[in-house]
Amino acid sequence: MKLSIIVPVLNEAQGIVAALDTLVPLRAFGTEVLVVDGGSIDDTPERASPLADRVIVTPRGRALQMNAGAQIATGDALLFLHADSRLPPHAPALVERALADRSWGRFDVAIEGRSAWLPVIAMSMNLRSRFTGIATGDQAIFVTRAAFEVAGGFPAQPLMEDIELSKRLKRLGPPAGLRARVATSGRRWDTHGAWRTILLMWRLRFDYWRGVPPAHLATRYYNAP
Repeated sequence: MKLSIIVPVLNEAQGIVAALDTLVPLRAFGTEVLVVDGGSIDDTPERASPLADRVIVTPRGRALQMNAGAQIATGDALLFLHADSRLPPHAPALVERALADRSWGRFDVAIEGRSAWLPVIAMSMNLRSRFTGIATGDQAIFVTRAAFEVAGGFPAQPLMEDIELSKRLKRLGPPAGLRARVATSGRRWDTHGAWRTILLMWRLRFDYWRGVPPAHLATRYYNAP
């Protein structure tokens, strides 16, 4: 099975080289790495280019960027990785094993940062995902190409695209919940405060559940103090 890792980015010049460096060993064994830039105003694409199989530029929007990456991917399976996240060792083998009898899945997550609450937050995210079958982008969603196409890809919405894709994929079957952990940055929790961020996310999820348009939720998310 060939795996394509799709990394959506926007103004990640400071960290993109370190992020992609961790994927170099995987590329040596046939994993494809695609970077999809949403119109950075720094030199993210230039820094990413030597460390990726392809770098493309698309309109801004994580869902749009990930769908564009999926369109050019040559792998049998797709894995969507945030630029501030690192995969666990032997991730391609873990994905291949998981997709032997499932059509999609995700990893557990560990959040790195200053707040002492981050391990608790990560644990609650992992437990919630295991109970609901809903994955978040921080958990590095992976999926067979066939299932991704049947699900229609990520919806063209500015927030909660990962939740909506999970709902679509659940109709095809339950996810593989891998206990191996993706390490992701806790910069938002550190910057805005752990409890303030938790409350914001709970409110956004509840409002999404009751039908508030994703565009309204995105405005609140990106403009949060």
